[in-house]
Amino acid sequence: MEIGVVGKPNVGKSTLFNALTLLDVPMAPYPFTTIEPNRGVAAVRVPCPHGEKGTACTPGNAKCVEGTRWVPVALVDVPGLVPGAHAGKGLGHKFLDDLRAADGFVQVVDASGATDEEGRPAPPGSHDPAAEVAWLEEELVAWIAEIVGRGFDRDARGSELDGKKVEELLAGRLTGLSIPAPAIGHALRASGIDAAHPTRWTAEDRHRLARELLRTAKPRLIAANKCDRVAPPDVGALGARLEGLPVVPTAADAELTLRRAARAGLIAYRPGDPAFQEPADARLSAPQRAALAGIARLLSQWGSTGVQQALETMVFQRLNRVVVFPVEDEQHWTDSRGRVLPDAFLVPAGTPVREVAYRVHSELGEKFVRAIDGRTHRALAADHPVDAGAVLRFVARR
Repeated sequence: MEIGVVGKPNVGKSTLFNALTLLDVPMAPYPFTTIEPNRGVAAVRVPCPHGEKGTACTPGNAKCVEGTRWVPVALVDVPGLVPGAHAGKGLGHKFLDDLRAADGFVQVVDASGATDEEGRPAPPGSHDPAAEVAWLEEELVAWIAEIVGRGFDRDARGSELDGKKVEELLAGRLTGLSIPAPAIGHALRASGIDAAHPTRWTAEDRHRLARELLRTAKPRLIAANKCDRVAPPDVGALGARLEGLPVVPTAADAELTLRRAARAGLIAYRPGDPAFQEPADARLSAPQRAALAGIARLLSQWGSTGVQQALETMVFQRLNRVVVFPVEDEQHWTDSRGRVLPDAFLVPAGTPVREVAYRVHSELGEKFVRAIDGRTHRALAADHPVDAGAVLRFVARR
């Protein structure tokens, strides 16, 4: 799974990406600081089930800190998009193509309204963050519509003559966008266009289909960044105007400062927490203390910096993912080396257990016999939907 971090330049995209991944990608207050996409790994939190066994876990791909597992999530920070990106403005074609594999988008907007359409600094409140959301949606819709529309009339005629369903035609065109067949079917129904006669589709029909594909297969979340420069009611009002799109207030600068200070041992802080602690022997300079005091006030007002919460809302609510723990011994929850609950994987909620087996290892899926629930020890058939937090052993043919 991959999440794209998108938005216009100079709204804090790379700062938010840095905070989530602790990678030092370029940041500066001018447009197009980022030219190539930055890729990294962030993590979301879930309770670790090791306490149910009364023993410590042995983390492999997902670290465990005081009973919380941090499960990895791939992120891509795409260079700033500007109006006209789908037509190539601001290297838009290249930047949009970097988003093809993303399962969903976290759109970072300037909640203070202090950047113009090109990402240049502007007086606070002079630009509407809701307008940012609207024009980026139009850019994404136009991008998908253009991909669908390339030589569409010719291929639609061939599809109708051969008696093929339009879903097959669209699936071939949308493979590179990682849009699955069920999402295509849903978008066709929701758009209300004539699926039986694609030769009758107009450019407007394809545009309407593209909008539904975006909503269905590429869900978005809005990170209302620089929230420390606005009042909570302002962010609430923004959310009320963006019907259907969750809005999470974020302060990416503050989160990055906290994570770097914690990594340096200057404070104790866990991402997503509502506060941090200064050790008694903290070696802080006067400017550092002043900066941390300002962040403490922000945390008191907002409850957190919102950065970790934005990622987790995206993963668990917008993308509807759950975490599963594969093991090889359902009694002791260990792998073949005796490690307790070594790995954790994110999968779509309701995924059949056989498909989960494929995700763990292709051979487990190919030779699947059954899964065994580590808690109830019941055998699960191939089509049994996986539960959140499931501990599963997969039985395969030799």
